[in-house]
Amino acid sequence: MTDVVSGQAAPPAYGPATTNLADILERVLDKGIVIAGDIKIDLLDIELLTIRLRLFVSSVETARKAGIDWWETDPALSSRAARHELREENQRLRERVAALESGDAAGSAAPKSEAGA
Repeated sequence: MTDVVSGQAAPPAYGPATTNLADILERVLDKGIVIAGDIKIDLLDIELLTIRLRLFVSSVETARKAGIDWWETDPALSSRAARHELREENQRLRERVAALESGDAAGSAAPKSEAGA
């Protein structure tokens, strides 16, 4: 007598392989994705409002490769940029104070009034 194996082999999968959310997110961040759109509101052929939306989703490395790095220079988003902006403002103010103390009219914001004019 022969033994009969009671099990069926799984049918071959013909569709695309399933991916999970982490794989999709990794692919999007690695390559980047751009979503662009325009919203226009017209009334009787008069343009009242135009909104342009541009969304670029990527990793920081991919964004840098694309030449996008505004978050590094925006003082509201970067403490390094905020310190740099404060240093520049401090330097401008020091130069202006030095110019005012030396009597240089070019350093003042308002022109000096001429005495006896």
